[in-house]
Order: sequence, then C-alpha cells, then structure tokens
Amino acid sequence: MRFLISLNRISLKKTILNTILRSNILFLALLLCLNNNIHSQTSKIKTTDTSIVNKNRLKALIITESTVYVGSMTALYFAWYSNYPMNQFHFFNDDKEWFQMDKCGHATTSYYVGKFGYEALKWSGVKEKEAIWYGGTLGWAYLMIVETMDGFSKEWGFSPGDFTANTIGSALFIGQQLAWKEQRVMLKFSGHTTSYAQYNPNELGSSLQERILKDYNGQTYWLSANIYSFLHKSSGFPKWLNLAVGYGAEGMTGASENPTVINGKSLPSFQRYRQYYLSLDIDLTKIHPKSKTFEMLFNVIGFIKFPMPTLEYNTVNGFKFHGLYF
Repeated sequence: MRFLISLNRISLKKTILNTILRSNILFLALLLCLNNNIHSQTSKIKTTDTSIVNKNRLKALIITESTVYVGSMTALYFAWYSNYPMNQFHFFNDDKEWFQMDKCGHATTSYYVGKFGYEALKWSGVKEKEAIWYGGTLGWAYLMIVETMDGFSKEWGFSPGDFTANTIGSALFIGQQLAWKEQRVMLKFSGHTTSYAQYNPNELGSSLQERILKDYNGQTYWLSANIYSFLHKSSGFPKWLNLAVGYGAEGMTGASENPTVINGKSLPSFQRYRQYYLSLDIDLTKIHPKSKTFEMLFNVIGFIKFPMPTLEYNTVNGFKFHGLYF
C-alpha cells in the first residue's frame, strides 16, 4: 500500500484518514476471507472431526469484531491523533522511557486480545489451529494499525520497541496453545494508586480511571505460571494455585527523566528505581463454579493478579515483604 504524504498538515490528516479507511477495508476483507475459508473447509471435514463451524455464531462474531474495530479506530483518530500535528511516517525509539513499563502493557494487551480472538473463534466452532492463528494474531494486527498511526504523528512515531512487545505478547499465547493446547504461563496485571500522579497529572492521570491506566508507578506486570500443569496429573496439587514473578518501577514523574518544574511549579526530587516481585497467585480460569454467571465473571477478570503475600526486591532498598500486595 502506497501513501502520498504531504508536508501540509491538512493533507497529512487526510492521509491518516485514508490509512484508517484502507486498514478498515483490509481488516474486513481478512475477516471475509476467514469466513469463506472456514466455510469452504466445512465440506471437507471428516466425520471423525468434532469441530463443526456454527455459521450463525461466526457471522455474528465477524460483524461484531468489524464494528468494534472500525468504530474504535475512527474514534481513536478523532479523539487523539486529530489534536496533534501530523508528519511524514517516521520511527521513534522510546525504549528508555518509563523503565519499559509501557512495553509490558503492550505485550499484555496483545496477549489478551489474541486470547479473546481465539476463544471467540472456538465458540464459533472453528478448528483449533485456525482459531490459534486467526484469533491469536488479532491483538498483534490491531495494535499494528495503532503503531502505524503513531508513525504519522509528529508527537510520537512508529516504535520498534512497541512492535516487538506486541509480537512477544501474541507469540506467548500462540506458542503455548500450539505446544500444550493450554495457557500454562499467563501475563497478568495489578495496580494501585500512588502519590506521584498529583505532580504530573497530564502524563500520569488526574482521575482514578486515568491513574490506573497511565500511572506506571502503581502498575505491576506478572508472569503467572500454573504449577499443576507442569506436574503429573495424579500429583494432587491444587489446579488453581500459580507461582508469579512480577516487574514494576517507581519514582517516575516523567518518561525518561523526572521534570523539575511543571507550569511554573517546582516538583520534589524522586529517585527512579525498578522493582521485582515473587508471589503466589490464584488462576480464576481454573475454578469452575456451578453458576455460569460466576464462571463467566472469573474468565473476564482472570487477567488480574490476585492479591497475595509478596516478596519485593527493588534497586534502592533491597528486599521488602508485603502481607498483601495489589
């Protein structure tokens, strides 16, 4: 796909809109190809194959995903990118910002959108390998368009680090599903509010919702491994108990360094440092209550690291124990 890029801001905005429209058309075309490919293969399915495509569910899924994709991309442009100057497509290295906490967020997002894509296709009756590849790459494809729009924004740029993180997140899901037909190691998230956001609310958020999403000081990203899945099935070990290692950072009021003055107001000096965690976790997706409502709820909130006693090591104060860490 070729883009005619002008240095004129209005022309550049039109270019971005054309990019979004073309990407929407491409996404719809891919979904239609998926639909046609799966439907054409249903006539070749052997009687011993238990995977039968539910055409009504698949059509509903394609319509829903298409609507969400087109709507979210268009809304993202008008709500965010249209407020900033456009530029020629360019790259931007932001690997040193926020102690790479944002990269953890990218990987986690790509992982869970891919997981949702896979589960949605399985719900539609799509065969395992097709669901893995078509669904598992959904997060990567979605974020790839966002990275491309970043590449046209003067304020940012296409980040190779973000691209790599997106790829790692999708690969973690796809690789495990191909190797084990289950997710033995999951990416998880936990968060709490901090006092740092008050000093730079534009970057770290002013409301509670914004702070949870934007204040990296309060975020922790986890690799949560299901112990039972690595043991013999007769071990008797609890299926729902995980071992988790986490990563976080604190003392950040700016991306790569802390500002000393914002809007004419002097800011306190904070030491920036990394944090590493070791904890137990509860895998809610391994708990199957009798209530379908609760089972659905457990699956929805399964990405959240369950609060448990936690051992922390940070690069300033060394070891620290938390009776209950969020």
